[in-house]
Amino acid sequence: MAFTVAGESHRGAVRVVNQDRVAWRESADGSRALLLLADGMGGHDGGEVASRLAVDAAEEVLKPALDAGDAPTPERLRERLARAFQAAGGRVRAARLAEPRLASMGTTLVAVCLEDGHAGIAHIGDSRCYLMRAGEPPVCLTRDDSVVQNMIDDGSLRPEDAGRAPFRNVLTRAVGTSEDDEPSYRFQTLAPGDALLLCSDGLPEAVAEAEWPAVVAGGVSARDIADRFLARSLEQGAPDNVSLIFLMMTS
Repeated sequence: MAFTVAGESHRGAVRVVNQDRVAWRESADGSRALLLLADGMGGHDGGEVASRLAVDAAEEVLKPALDAGDAPTPERLRERLARAFQAAGGRVRAARLAEPRLASMGTTLVAVCLEDGHAGIAHIGDSRCYLMRAGEPPVCLTRDDSVVQNMIDDGSLRPEDAGRAPFRNVLTRAVGTSEDDEPSYRFQTLAPGDALLLCSDGLPEAVAEAEWPAVVAGGVSARDIADRFLARSLEQGAPDNVSLIFLMMTS
């Protein structure tokens, strides 16, 4: 199955430094893709370093499989993504130990391996992957590792109040902050016209999910849609870094 893909990463309208990192690659025959997005934390320097280290390490593990051409079973994709997260966490932890100024850094990471319309999706933190289908609201395929999500799950916080919670950015898990780098995993089969949207929390903070179908419907390509998401975020004041990758199945 064919697809198009494009991404954006911007410091937003308020922040001085962009601590997000994105990367995407396509196989030579156009049937497979690798998508990576990270949102770093840990001070002025640490967040930027952590997200870069995590994405670079994961990409090194996952890139060789782009042209391997093996069967895209859920088990094979899951094992591949688990190794990538282990590598990402190990690299961030090594940098934390080597440089005292980076001792508190960590990062979210969401990764997608797409093969012939079958997507393995893995994540740690609160960067997300959404499924978007024409005429339907976006469906979040990941569950945030956050204090807010835990409170929503146990009924102590209403979902509509999450965006105003003072602790909304507090994570319960992050890459590189402990020895536990086992990601949450999901397998998703895509049909022509389906799209995946990976994003840092800066996108839904700036542009409400209810607006997303209109943004997508107004675009003519993955590149145009990614640009439209970023432009809308900046129009809305983008208080945080805004990063996204948009992949659209075409046939």
